[in-house]
Amino acid sequence: MTLQKSMSMNGNSPQVSVRVCRAAVHVFATHQLLEDALGDLSIEQAINATALPGLMGHVIVMPDVHQGYGFPIGGVAAIRVSDGVISPGAIGYDINCGVRLLASNILLNEVEQWIEKLSFALDEACPSGVGVKGAFPLKGNELDEVSRYGAGWALKKGLARNEDLARTEEMGCMEGANPDQVSQRARERGRTQLGTLGSGNHFIEVDRVDQIFDPVAAQTMGLELGCLTVQIHCGSRGFGHQVCTDYVHDLQEVVHRYGIQLPDRELVCAPIDSQEGQAYLGAMRAAANFAFANRQLLTHGIRQAFERVLAGKVRDWELRQVYDVTHNMGKIETHLVDGKKVKVMVHRKGATRAFGPGSSGLPAEYAQIGQPVLVPGSMGTASWVLVGTQGSMERSFGSSCHGAGRMLSPDAS
Repeated sequence: MTLQKSMSMNGNSPQVSVRVCRAAVHVFATHQLLEDALGDLSIEQAINATALPGLMGHVIVMPDVHQGYGFPIGGVAAIRVSDGVISPGAIGYDINCGVRLLASNILLNEVEQWIEKLSFALDEACPSGVGVKGAFPLKGNELDEVSRYGAGWALKKGLARNEDLARTEEMGCMEGANPDQVSQRARERGRTQLGTLGSGNHFIEVDRVDQIFDPVAAQTMGLELGCLTVQIHCGSRGFGHQVCTDYVHDLQEVVHRYGIQLPDRELVCAPIDSQEGQAYLGAMRAAANFAFANRQLLTHGIRQAFERVLAGKVRDWELRQVYDVTHNMGKIETHLVDGKKVKVMVHRKGATRAFGPGSSGLPAEYAQIGQPVLVPGSMGTASWVLVGTQGSMERSFGSSCHGAGRMLSPDAS
């Protein structure tokens, strides 16, 4: 063990307390952002997470960090697969909450007079709100099929394109999903919610490409100055929330059975190779696939809305997918740690994968520029399309922030 310092600010006078940590916490932030982060328990939660068995390197905190359940939102932890644990709280409740970006050749000045009509069409095609039901109720074993195949299920139904899946993280499907490990309650909540947006900070947003800093990357992604884009931000709805709720409850007893000692019971976990760890992993992947299918069906609805409003009014109303990134996921990846390749379970909670050029798993067209990284803005501020770099692979297990962040936590805002 090593001694690490946690720092809080009181005006201009720092107050320093010392606590025992098993690893360091690396914070990517300006002084102002760090001072804001110290206003809640997010940094303390990151320090607590250094106690997770099998942790490799250090816990990473992104600039948009804020307090979460047990593990900070904006936190990243890589844990050895061979003898480490998996923690539902370090992955998050809205499993595979993510962002999808669609691009177009539509100039804003071409369609300004139809924007209001388009907004109504989008609202009609993509139901939103707490508990809202979608246009794709799942019958019989369809929920199991969605859980196993994700966006591939939508492709089979004619609701997706091959290029959509090619430009989705994991091709829109996490292998190893096991719907048999999903509770009846989670099934009940998810069965009617496919193709819905939900509530909270989830959104569908029509944007315009305002600035281009890397013309080669923009051209590769099909982003053109002045043209419209559409962002979709949502996840696995009640299905994923219930999966996390169930396993946070069920693993409380498991921690004691395996003799795992944690400074915060909200970090409850299980060995990855244990029966309980594998059960959660199978259920989490099922929820992740539900989310991939959900964003795909919303994409289908958005395309229908654009066609209904703009067909015959502009020469090209098509929307093509740029990329789809996940947040709130646990993924087995191989990373270089202390000069050695190690297979790790990367917990990204409110963080985005940001793989650099040449990384495996990227579409061929993005192999040279790196993975598109989608960072939505807050209300009224710009969003950003970035690309992963070799630096992100070396410093953050190929991870980046997942949004513009906020000065206040959800409860305080």
